[in-house]
Amino acid sequence: MPLMTSPSRREFLRVAGLSPALAPLLANLSAFATAPTGRAKQRLVIIFSPNGIIPDNFWPPASAAGEPLELPKILEPLAPHRDRTLVLKGLCNQINGDGDGHMRGIGCLLTGVELLPGNVQGGSHTPAGWSSGNSIDQEIREFLQKRPETRTRFGSLEFGVYVPDTADTWTRMVYAGRNKPIAPIDDPYQMLGKLYGDARDRKALGGILDAVSEDFAKVRSLVSEEDRRLLDEHASMIRDMERQLAADAASAELNHIVPELESGVSEKDENMPKLSRMQIELMVNSFACDFARVATLQYTRSVGQARMAWLGVEERHHELSHRPDTDLEAVESLTRINRWYCEEVARLATRLAETPEPDGSGSLLDNTLIVWTNELGKGNSHTRDNIPFVLVGGTSQQSWGLRGGRAIDFGKTPHNRLLMWLANAFDHPIKSFGNADFCGEGALSGLV
Repeated sequence: MPLMTSPSRREFLRVAGLSPALAPLLANLSAFATAPTGRAKQRLVIIFSPNGIIPDNFWPPASAAGEPLELPKILEPLAPHRDRTLVLKGLCNQINGDGDGHMRGIGCLLTGVELLPGNVQGGSHTPAGWSSGNSIDQEIREFLQKRPETRTRFGSLEFGVYVPDTADTWTRMVYAGRNKPIAPIDDPYQMLGKLYGDARDRKALGGILDAVSEDFAKVRSLVSEEDRRLLDEHASMIRDMERQLAADAASAELNHIVPELESGVSEKDENMPKLSRMQIELMVNSFACDFARVATLQYTRSVGQARMAWLGVEERHHELSHRPDTDLEAVESLTRINRWYCEEVARLATRLAETPEPDGSGSLLDNTLIVWTNELGKGNSHTRDNIPFVLVGGTSQQSWGLRGGRAIDFGKTPHNRLLMWLANAFDHPIKSFGNADFCGEGALSGLV
């Protein structure tokens, strides 16, 4: 698949005289710039699954200091990673305003800020639009991309599994900024093309860079001093890109083994397990190649309606989540569904643990923190109290330093404070994130 369409020289010359117009033209090119490769030291993965959990089968019981973490039925698949698992209870999404519980659940989950007014009607509540701020993964991405030692080709990767094509508040959790949702890529074949392309892509991009470099030289004498400065900056970026393309070509032949995906796996309910595992393999591979330090993996959507017949569950997920607690058959089905999501979290953790760091010092999981979460604490009440947050990995003292094997109850604490902690752990010293009213006590403590 082509990486981008080459701009005509006429189009380039038309916009080159105006400094604000230079950045949009070159934005697609800058996405491929990378810093010199090195050990990917610290990474973050945020995984989303929808419609709340079954509290009795999810939350670990209180335990005395030194006792091993007890994993209830839903969390049992994490047993191989028990010592690297930290379960956080008492974190609450307290963002109010427009939108229903599901909309604010997913739209404010990673942004910690209100939704904008809009015309997407949800439940009996006021309609809403997109988020009014960026999400924490993109905040961290931007911070890392500004530093040569942590800059990567993509910065972040947004994976999806069975996410519907509809673009609305229920389907987006990642935001580049106010009113700027980012759609996950839920087609593994499309993600493979994004990560690797082919030799034709590299050749085409190289030709574009040659043409743009020539135009830079021609137009430099025709523009203002400020625009010349911008042109020089972009020319430097292009030279770095040219060097990286050459390195990539050699690396693709010598080091980077392109994953092979099973062909013909379509987006259907029954293929969710295959699609999930294909995306997990691509994510692990992208980390091993240091294509990104931040990733998200979104399963379906808020109000997700997957039918998981492979679990013996014929009713759709969201419909089941509205059934009362007295419906023991529904409780059992929802427990199986949430346990399956946990199995996929554990699968990712295992694959990261099996994959060595590029320099051979430990595994990718040592320096990667997985955060598994949900838009609701409980589906049939639509509460956004006790939003489940399960942290796995990141136990290396040289990166996250997480102390696993524990469950912590924070009472009723704004989840903004966890978002702040994620940024601070990357040495990004933000004092608040999202709605500042919920950040007054600072980032969470006690995790490391």
